[in-house]
Amino acid sequence: MRRNLEPTDALRLLGGGPVALVTTRFRDQTDVMPAIWTMPLSHRPPLIGVAVNPSRHTHDMIRFSEEFALNFPARDLLDHTHYFGAVSGRDVTKLELAKLPTFRASKVSAPLIENCIAWAECGVDDSYRIGDHTLFVGRVLVVQAEPEAFAETWLLEDPEYRPLHYLGLDRYGVLGERMVAELRTSDEGTIELAETPEERERREEEEAKDAERRRREGEAS
Repeated sequence: MRRNLEPTDALRLLGGGPVALVTTRFRDQTDVMPAIWTMPLSHRPPLIGVAVNPSRHTHDMIRFSEEFALNFPARDLLDHTHYFGAVSGRDVTKLELAKLPTFRASKVSAPLIENCIAWAECGVDDSYRIGDHTLFVGRVLVVQAEPEAFAETWLLEDPEYRPLHYLGLDRYGVLGERMVAELRTSDEGTIELAETPEERERREEEEAKDAERRRREGEAS
């Protein structure tokens, strides 16, 4: 069951560089395009950037509608994701041909794709021509995610709820493990790197020796 998140959570949805399916609607037309050039731009207000080549049909759909939605697919939409990048919305109605169910967004007219694992609805605040792409600056309006997939960060526990990552050509991947970084504070209050496994082993050996020494001293007294 989808649950609503804070708009700023959309910034972490982009963490790790997952593929996003950009959906749009203008008048009676809809379109969808996979995007990997997406990035957080601001925390307050929550802004994200999507770079789109002007040759893409999605470019004009965003420019005219001034809104878009990001849909984050998992591995079961791998083939659909690649298909959406291989054909143009000027030639075919991709969502209809793909026969993927959609549902109504809360704040934008762009459809949201079922079977994805997270969604972000955005209104366009600004756009900039940068090289051969246009950077659309989207203000995040609504964010939803499947609880099995995301809680403050991507969880990565269930393989079916891991976001897709584009590697190039027709190759994709998923992240396999979530790790937690550790920092420790010295007696002086400065932050130090966490122990290496070797350092931890030596420390535990020293602590065990000290404990044994104190035990023997206690027995002798």
